[in-house]
Amino acid sequence: MPKALLWDFGNVIVRWDPRTLYSKIFEEPAELDRFLSHVCTMDWHVAHDAGVTFAQNRAPLLERFPAHAEAICAWESRWWEMFSGAIPETEAAIEDLHARGVPQYGLSNVSHETLEGTMALSPAFGRLRGVVASGLEGVMKPDPAIFRIVCERFGLEPGEILFVDDSARNVAAAEALGFDVHHFTDPAGLRPALEARGLL
Repeated sequence: MPKALLWDFGNVIVRWDPRTLYSKIFEEPAELDRFLSHVCTMDWHVAHDAGVTFAQNRAPLLERFPAHAEAICAWESRWWEMFSGAIPETEAAIEDLHARGVPQYGLSNVSHETLEGTMALSPAFGRLRGVVASGLEGVMKPDPAIFRIVCERFGLEPGEILFVDDSARNVAAAEALGFDVHHFTDPAGLRPALEARGLL
């Protein structure tokens, strides 16, 4: 049975969606879709999580899509507008686990440039005893290497950890390494998953 929690950040503890920002910039839904599917794509964004700076990553896009310069730069200058608050069910669970003395840690694909600010978005982040961030490690989920870093850094075996993530790929990678896992698809399903393991 697991004795520690390992939390993903985005869309597990806090809600993050580029559309929250870019719906303010593009009035037409079709134009918004084109921008996010052809200019600032998720494949482009993951370079931030791998440690590439915002300035380095946007430079080629600014050359290729000069008409979208303002929107491209907004990915950094208005980054925090992509967030729409914390997920109450997760915050409550983290508080209850903390009260029970359950060790809790974080594992996130996140830029080193936004890590500190992200952790200021909810008091729940203050309950984490340690964090492994891809932008600092130079390796991202679902690479098995980042899960091994977690175990080595926090002195835990995979089977002692319940990993909670909204990505099926990340959950599958952790499970293959022996982690207990919960695929976070519905906030209402979190507490029953914790209770079933005797953590709450």
